[in-house]
Amino acid sequence: MTAPFSYIGRVNRRRFLQATGALLGALASRGAAPSAGAQSTMERDDPPGSVTLFFGGDVMTGRGIDQILPHPSDPVLYEGYIKSSEGYVDIAERVSGPIPRSVAFDYIWGDALEALDSVRPDFRIVNLETSVTASNEPWPSKGINYRMHPGNVPALTAAGIDCCVLANNHVLDWCEAGLEETLASLRDAGIETAGAGRTAEEAAKPAAVPLPGGGRLRVYSAGGRDSGIPPRWAAAAGKPGVNFLGGLDPASTARFEERIRVDKRPGDLAVASLHWGGNWGYDVPEAQRTFARRLVNAGADVIHGHSSHHAKGIEVIDGKPVICGAGDLINDYEGIAGGNDAYRGELPLLYFVTLNAADGTLERLRMQPMRIYKFRLQRASDSETAWLRDTLDREGRRFNTGVELSAGGMLELQWDH
Repeated sequence: MTAPFSYIGRVNRRRFLQATGALLGALASRGAAPSAGAQSTMERDDPPGSVTLFFGGDVMTGRGIDQILPHPSDPVLYEGYIKSSEGYVDIAERVSGPIPRSVAFDYIWGDALEALDSVRPDFRIVNLETSVTASNEPWPSKGINYRMHPGNVPALTAAGIDCCVLANNHVLDWCEAGLEETLASLRDAGIETAGAGRTAEEAAKPAAVPLPGGGRLRVYSAGGRDSGIPPRWAAAAGKPGVNFLGGLDPASTARFEERIRVDKRPGDLAVASLHWGGNWGYDVPEAQRTFARRLVNAGADVIHGHSSHHAKGIEVIDGKPVICGAGDLINDYEGIAGGNDAYRGELPLLYFVTLNAADGTLERLRMQPMRIYKFRLQRASDSETAWLRDTLDREGRRFNTGVELSAGGMLELQWDH
């Protein structure tokens, strides 16, 4: 009887915080632009006995995003060319036009909120690639330092985020004090965390929440050196940091695999959320595929990969989905031109993964195409949706997966069951 009541209490608290975030944002918005109000395209029609999880890629609510929220941080930056976070707002405005300030906390989610409300996933998980702190002590010589003011945490609760994975290359941008404030700020908001902590044991410990039908959802998070995480950020006994993998060789990853094997109980579902690889390119190294298979063999039901600034192909291993690269979901890169424009990083995806609750096998994987405009998520156009479909279909061929356009403009994964 304990698990169902715990689940109800947790969900009610999340919904309360979501509503509170939206209300506070509305009060603070002072005339922010209204939602575009995309039409609902999805319904919760999942099979009985299933669990639906929402996954977002990198959520970077620092720098320019933080500046348009109700409680902007000190905008000072230590980058080579831009010395103020306001500079990123200026760049976006040159391309897209004026962006309102002191926006409602739910502003950045835009049309994504209607998609989330329509699907009604059981849990919502993102990679928060931003420190949540008022600290003014940047990590020495790092150059790029993301932070969101703790007063802007309702920008996360407004979307009903349940869990932020933190094993990434920006969570310690404002040193250990900034990490500890990040952990405290998210905890106080009722958001679970995984992948970082005040000790190695805390960083490796999964977020664990009750499932509707019993058992627990366990979310593990780790990050590799190849994603840009400094080795000095590795958590240790009495030392705050991230759950650091180093390489993806068997010796480096055995501890991660063993943790899943030891923790997971009958009725549990396990997510392995991994910050791995570089920012650009569709290549999926064989080491990542091998590591993913090892984690599936250890009991992982979903591999949630991130670090790439754009979506990558999806593999299904023994009935378990591997999102090789979820891409950015929220960032302040709008208007920045460069050599990677062909990857269309401005077109994020909302991933909805439906699993059989009994054995964790994939039943359905849907993706809602979005676009970033004025630091806000909008539904992608028909042509943008078609580009994403063709790209993901092409990149999935090496994994024997495909992507089709379904009714209502959704993308749906096809694989050999």
